[in-house]
Parts: sequence; structure tokens; C-alpha cells
Amino acid sequence: MFQLFSSSVSFRTPRPTVCFACGIALLLPLGAYAQKDAVRDSIQVQKARNQHVHSRGKKAFYSRNFDLSDLPSYKPAQKINSTIRIWGLNYLGDANLADYWTAGFHKFQPDAKIEWHLPVAMASTSALVTGVADIGANRGLTFTEILQFERVFNYSPLELDMVTGSYDVPGWANSIGIFVNKENPISKLTLKQLDGIFGAARTGGWVGTSWNPKFARGPEDNIRTWGQLGLTGEWADKPIHVYGLNLRYDTATKFSDKVLKGSDKWNENLIMYANYARPDGSLAIGAELLMEDLSKDPYGIAYSGIQNLTPQTKTVALARDESVPYVETNMDTVHSRQWPLFQRETWVLNRKPGQPLPPKVQEFMRYVFSREGQEEVVRDGKFLPLTGELVHENLEKVGLEDSSSAPGN
Repeated sequence: MFQLFSSSVSFRTPRPTVCFACGIALLLPLGAYAQKDAVRDSIQVQKARNQHVHSRGKKAFYSRNFDLSDLPSYKPAQKINSTIRIWGLNYLGDANLADYWTAGFHKFQPDAKIEWHLPVAMASTSALVTGVADIGANRGLTFTEILQFERVFNYSPLELDMVTGSYDVPGWANSIGIFVNKENPISKLTLKQLDGIFGAARTGGWVGTSWNPKFARGPEDNIRTWGQLGLTGEWADKPIHVYGLNLRYDTATKFSDKVLKGSDKWNENLIMYANYARPDGSLAIGAELLMEDLSKDPYGIAYSGIQNLTPQTKTVALARDESVPYVETNMDTVHSRQWPLFQRETWVLNRKPGQPLPPKVQEFMRYVFSREGQEEVVRDGKFLPLTGELVHENLEKVGLEDSSSAPGN
């Protein structure tokens, strides 16, 4: 059964304490761990979350120089004297990046005006659907957002990678790590093994809004003991305790999409955590709380933001499958996207198939995908810039890849 450890709702389940002699999770009565002073009103939790985001938004966390020489320079193909309306991702405005991009674009297009409306990422598709936006800014479209758009227009939204998520800055699409207790000898896993650990039997999975039975798998692929992963001796028969986040959280959805094939079929013993507000208005973060418990559980495994590593836990190297090398999570493997559990932020566009983008949208896309545009990402110091390969893929998708966008031009 699913167990919710910390939540914005008005109840909380008991905390399992692990009997390490037998490897069994025991549910204990509610006690101090229940955090009776926690504030669980959803509006108060949102207020605490907003304060938490704002506290780091204007800070540059990274000062590293990235080689952007393989990105094209921006040269206007046409002059723009109209307004570009951008809706969605609050993290652009919570940080300096929206301002940096506005100022940078105006150097080339002084007569253009950019209106940023950045309440929350999920506003992006609603703004496109209702016609109040020219460009949406998102965290990677969800099933519901894609479905909303498709049902209105009868074609799919065009989604382009805006930036790669941060390595370890909370909120700025930080990379997801796989963690175990330091006492655990496991050091590497494939995504298929992660599916076996965190997932369950299923009849298919999702690709966008299409259900695909090719992702079906049976219960024989479930992994519930450490011996199934090759551990021997005292570890062989010990159960795997699985820690994760509330399934309605964005991180849980992204993890499901990459590891569980979008099926949302989770391990039946998954222990879930969520955020809550403390009486002083600060935010208690579920992804940190689960790591505190993993620190005390040799038989546990968790996914969480890489920044939540504790002295009692360690990360596990990952491979997409056994045919490719295992990689550790670090800034280089996240920037290059060799780390399978990177995150991204995206632009969302309404382009009817076979039709070009409006000129003002074309020019802004060419700017943000240019060396000058991605230099502002580096300057802001939280998200990671796109590689040249990703930039050229984006430009090709919107029909803007030509000789003028070649590196150095």
C-alpha cells in the first residue's frame, strides 16, 4: 500500500521504522514524527514555497564558463516592431533570466516589446489555447496540457528545449539522483532495473497522449529484494524499501515518464513524501525529508534532487541500458544529457502543421537559441545552456536552420 509521509492535507500516516535484523518496515503509532505543528493548509504551503523560491531567485549559483562556440550568433533576419507575449514558467521571472533576455533582444531589435506573464508553468498552454500568448514557457508538457491543446486545435503543440535544467539548484529543474544508504554495496543500475525497483506490472505506457501497449511488462520483472540486483550474503534476501515523492508532484511525473514509461504503475510499497509549511512560514521539503529517513535505512533506495545528498547516503551510477557505459551525475553529464535523469525547461508554440511561425516568434526563437541568448543563461547562473547539437535540432524543427545559423556566423 502507498504510505504518505508528509503532506499538505490534514492527515499523516505513521512512520515505518525498519527492523534491520529482519528487514521489515514496521508501522509505528503517530508520535513526534507526525510534526503536529506543521501547517498543512494548501495556501500557506504555497506561500512558504514562494518565499523559498524567491530567496534564491536572484542569486547566481554557478560561475562556470561554458564553451558556446558551436552555437550560432544572432543576426536579425527581419526587424520586429510588435509585442511578443510570453506566458508560463515563473522561474524565468523569479530569476534574472527574463530581464536578461529582454535586454539582450532589444540590442538587436530595439522596436520590439516583450510582455512576460509568468505566474506558473501550467499557464503556458492555457494562454496559447485562449490566444493571449504568442509563446509558452513550460517545464515539459504534461499529459493534461498536451490533451488540452490537442482538443482545441486538433494538432499537437510544438515543444522546443529552452535550457537544460540545473545540476543542483532546487526549483530550477535540478537533476534527479538515485540514492542508497552508504552501507549498501550497490554502485550502479540500469533504467530497466530502476523500473523493476520503483515500478510494477503494467499493460502499457504513454507517449504524449497515446497509450502504447509495447511498454507492457509482467510481475516477473518486479525487483523487490537486493539479491535480485546481484547482492549476496546478508543482503540477498533483504527487501528493498522504496522512497519517493507524492505522485501528484512534477518530479514524480517526470520520473515516471522516464523510468516507468509514463505508466504511473508504482511499487505497491512506495513510501511517499510531500511538502508542508512550518509555523514560522518556512518550507519543509519532502525531497529532503525522505533523504533524512534514507540516511537511517540500509535497505532503502530513493530518487530525489541531487542537492539532497547527505553524509549517510551515496549516489548510484546509471546507464540507459547495459549496452552503454554507466555515468555518474555531475554538472558535465547533466549539461551533455548523458545523465538519464536530467530535467529541462521548454518553449511551447502554436504552429499549425505546414505553416511557418509568425516573424516575431521566429526572431525571438533564433535569439534565445543563439550564442548571445545562451550566454544570458550562463550569466543567470542556475539553468545550464543548451549544447550546439540541441540548438540546431531546435532550429531545424521550426525551419530556421540555414547557413546564417552555422557556428561562427
